[in-house]
Amino acid sequence: MWGSRRDGDDGPVTCIACGDEVPRDDAREYDKHGNRWERTDKQFEYLCKPCDRACCHQPRKGLESMLVDLGAGEVSREEFLARFHDATVEAQEHSD
Repeated sequence: MWGSRRDGDDGPVTCIACGDEVPRDDAREYDKHGNRWERTDKQFEYLCKPCDRACCHQPRKGLESMLVDLGAGEVSREEFLARFHDATVEAQEHSD
């Protein structure tokens, strides 16, 4: 329908989830800002097709800022997971 993306960069890419290097045609483009159509001056990341299929494809508005607020990459894994769990339970309780 839209045609294929051709910007001359058909080389291998690295999956941000598993670290495997795959041909660009065997990967899905990932834009952490959620707007992959605005391409000017962007560097995209990639997921291999198996990792892309394993991902949840639900809307993620506010997710990036929530991860920053919870200390992703700054606190231990255990502390982050506890914070994330508490935040998602609290969000669910407020939406009910």
